[in-house]
Amino acid sequence: MWWEDKIMRTFRCRLKQSPGVLGSLLTSIGEEEGLIGEIKTINMGSTYVVRDVVVFADNQANMDRLIRVVQKNPDVDIIEVRDEVLEMHQGGKIAIRSRYKIDTLSELRKVYTPGVAEVCMKIKENNRLAWRYTSINHFVAIVTDGSAVLGLGDIGPLASMPVMEGKATLMETLVGLSGVPILLNTKDTDAIVETVTNIAPTFSAIQLEDISSPRCFDIEKRLQERLDIPVMHDDQHGTAVVVIAALINAARMADKDLKKCKIGQIGLGAAGLAVTKMLMYYLQNPVLGADIDEEAIKRLESAGGIPSTLEEICSSCGVVIATTGVPGLIKENMIRKDQIIFALSNPHPEIEPDLAKAAGAACAVDGKSVNNILGFPGIFRGAVDAKTPRITTEMLVAAAHAIANAAGEEELVPNPLDRSVHKKVAQAVALTALKQRLNREDLSGYFD
Repeated sequence: MWWEDKIMRTFRCRLKQSPGVLGSLLTSIGEEEGLIGEIKTINMGSTYVVRDVVVFADNQANMDRLIRVVQKNPDVDIIEVRDEVLEMHQGGKIAIRSRYKIDTLSELRKVYTPGVAEVCMKIKENNRLAWRYTSINHFVAIVTDGSAVLGLGDIGPLASMPVMEGKATLMETLVGLSGVPILLNTKDTDAIVETVTNIAPTFSAIQLEDISSPRCFDIEKRLQERLDIPVMHDDQHGTAVVVIAALINAARMADKDLKKCKIGQIGLGAAGLAVTKMLMYYLQNPVLGADIDEEAIKRLESAGGIPSTLEEICSSCGVVIATTGVPGLIKENMIRKDQIIFALSNPHPEIEPDLAKAAGAACAVDGKSVNNILGFPGIFRGAVDAKTPRITTEMLVAAAHAIANAAGEEELVPNPLDRSVHKKVAQAVALTALKQRLNREDLSGYFD
């Protein structure tokens, strides 16, 4: 949508009740390249009218100019300028609340002492009962050190909290799991592994989030080896799952055989390397990869990929995927006719989809369309429901197929807010766990 890259504010204005005042206000905003959204009348008086005017600007400097222009209008007073995004975040976006209303002594004694002692002793005798009698069965840790926050970089753990809350909100809304943000004030790999290992008994799964490459690879691997619950770095595998799903449908819509396509991956960080690995597993073909970091190229070679360059990939590959974080890296003259272009860096892609299509691409999308929100909620829901000790590559491929199959004829991916899609992903993951005999929960009736 056109407004996704713009700043939005709501101007609450007191306008003189006189013909032409509103028109003058809107004209002055337009002359400063501001765009008008909704206009809502709040209060109508005999001499003044109070209105909320939603205004869009390209950047903060442009928004500041718009505010000054309105302030200079003698017939208009700005009462306040509201940032509705900040308002939504006030007080945080998540909370832990009791499932029961405790307003009698009898209820108090059931949920706490003395009744709780019986439950504790049952769990002491059989640890697996903790999954039945506590919140562990729906708690998922969302762990970050804030070192690689999407589009923002290394902003530290505290500044990353709004993102972790957002992940938790989506997880609860879409699949009913309780995501618990865990902010780690360290970038030391050993310290992170030890900390997560020690808090793991509280959770049914661990979602690693926004941890920079290459540390993220070692952290995930070591935690998977040490813990008996699913551990997944979402930036790697959640992204890879959705990319595979979108590619399946892009190839179908472009009438291409994906297994016969030469594929290139530009940028071999956490997401890029994971996409490459999953593509090679899924297609059983090597993928070309390019990165300015020599260590990243070595990791690609170790995984079976072919070192390449930006220029070679753009000139020779039918499918080009980019996760570099460098806006405008791919130029229009680098696009070949009928290529599939996935420029996935957020918030600004390596090439705008419209430019790539105009240059001849058969299909071109950015990271707003191909986003891991379609992957991680259902993947964790299915893994937690199956009580699987780990998330396998087979489960991830099953999730990708579930997403691809849920899309309409003219869609690369389905609507991320469609809860039925996430249910299908969860069922695909759980069914694969069952086939691999990794489920520790009876799944009878789960797939009805």
